Amino acid sequence: MTQERHDWAESLDGLLEQAWKRLGRGVADRRSAARHPTLATVDTNGWPQVRTVVLRGADRAASQLRVYTDRKAGKVAELAAAPRASLHVWDQTAHLQIRVMAEAVIHTGTAVESIWSGLSAHAQRCYGFQPASGLAITDALDYAVWPQPEDFAVIELTVVYLEALHLGHRHRRAGFDRRRNWAGQWLVP
Repeated sequence: MTQERHDWAESLDGLLEQAWKRLGRGVADRRSAARHPTLATVDTNGWPQVRTVVLRGADRAASQLRVYTDRKAGKVAELAAAPRASLHVWDQTAHLQIRVMAEAVIHTGTAVESIWSGLSAHAQRCYGFQPASGLAITDALDYAVWPQPEDFAVIELTVVYLEALHLGHRHRRAGFDRRRNWAGQWLVP
C-alpha cells in the first residue's frame, strides 16, 4: 500500500492541527491558500451569498477567525439578520479542504478604532465606498472612495464546527465540534 504524502492526514489530531495551522498561515502569509477564503452567508431573501474575503485573524485558543469589511457591505446586513456564516478554504499544496461553520458578531466604532488606526492608508481605502458597496451605478467607475473609520467593520467568527477533507491516496474526512471540546469524528469522504 502506498504511504500517504501527508502523514498528518492519518489521524484526527493531525487533521485538526493542520487545519488550524493553515488558517493561521493565511493571516501571516499573503501567498497562503487560506489568505483568501470564501465566506458564505444567507441574504434577507434566503439566498446563499458567497464572496472572497481576506483572513485577518485566526486564534485557535479562542476558536475565532476575523475578517475586515465595509460596514455598508451586504454581508454586514446579512450577518446582522442571521448571525451564522461558513468559511471555505481549498489548499492545493496540502490537498486539503477546510470548511468552517461559525457564529458571527460585527464590531464597529470605538471597538475597532485601534485596528483602523493600525491600517495603512492603502488598506483604509478598501472601506468607505460612495455610494455603498453593491449598489447599482451607471458607469463602471462611477463611485468614490472616502475612507472613514465609521465605515470600517470587523467580522468576528466564532468557530462552532470545522471539517477537514484530505484528498490523498485514500481520502480522509473528519468533523470537529467545539461543543464536544473539538473531539473529532471520521466521516465518509
